[in-house]
Amino acid sequence: MRTLVLVALAAALVAACSTNGALAATPGSPGRAAIDLTVFAAASLAGVLNKVKPAYESTHAGTTLTMSTDSSAALEAKIEQGAPADVFLSADTANPQKLVQKGLSAGEAIVFAVNRLAIIVASGNPGGIASPADLAKPGVKVIAAGDEVPITKYALQLVDNLAREPGYPADFAAAYGRNVVSKEDNVKAVIGKVELGEGDAAIVYATDAKASTKVTTVDIPEGANVPASYAGAVIGASSHQEAAKAFLGWLTSPDGQAVLSSFGFLAPPE
Repeated sequence: MRTLVLVALAAALVAACSTNGALAATPGSPGRAAIDLTVFAAASLAGVLNKVKPAYESTHAGTTLTMSTDSSAALEAKIEQGAPADVFLSADTANPQKLVQKGLSAGEAIVFAVNRLAIIVASGNPGGIASPADLAKPGVKVIAAGDEVPITKYALQLVDNLAREPGYPADFAAAYGRNVVSKEDNVKAVIGKVELGEGDAAIVYATDAKASTKVTTVDIPEGANVPASYAGAVIGASSHQEAAKAFLGWLTSPDGQAVLSSFGFLAPPE
């Protein structure tokens, strides 16, 4: 009888160990091994991610998010050079697509949000900018971003659209270009210069304009504004691909979209 009892106890112990092992391997379970996901994200997502981090970690036990923000182009280049990251969240679709085309992603890029553009002016509006047309006035100091930064592509698209609006001068785009006095590394730096009064105006994302209390905006004709699609990708070299895919999926879920919407982002097209 003693032998039978010992055998039964041993079997129960083995079963318990097996169950614990299964729990450790199940995402979101209390016994799961801790995962630290490194997220490379566009600078314009910095505020969003400050809210995303506690919201996600509170519902995904054992997962910690480590955020690194910069220009999307700069982050894409770092990933190509081997910088360790699990997820890439870009302010465009082009940079994630580069990773897809070069075989550096685990699957396709996914659009998770859409932004719009805004024209911001410094407090007190020293440049006297009453409409987008004034961005081309002589003497106006425009702050822009570097040529490879996504906001630059969107801004130039907006300028081209405005140039076709009734009442705009034929050389509007060229005059705007002449007024650019600085090209910054990312959109956060662009806004910072305008906030400090080092420039009269800038074209930035609507969400960043909304977040700043030190600038005001100038209305843009609705037909001229430009949608900015934000896409994410899981990095192929990630050792936590399943967890990374779960995080990217969460951003497109109602919970993730609620956080993005609170900052002014629009839902991606279906």
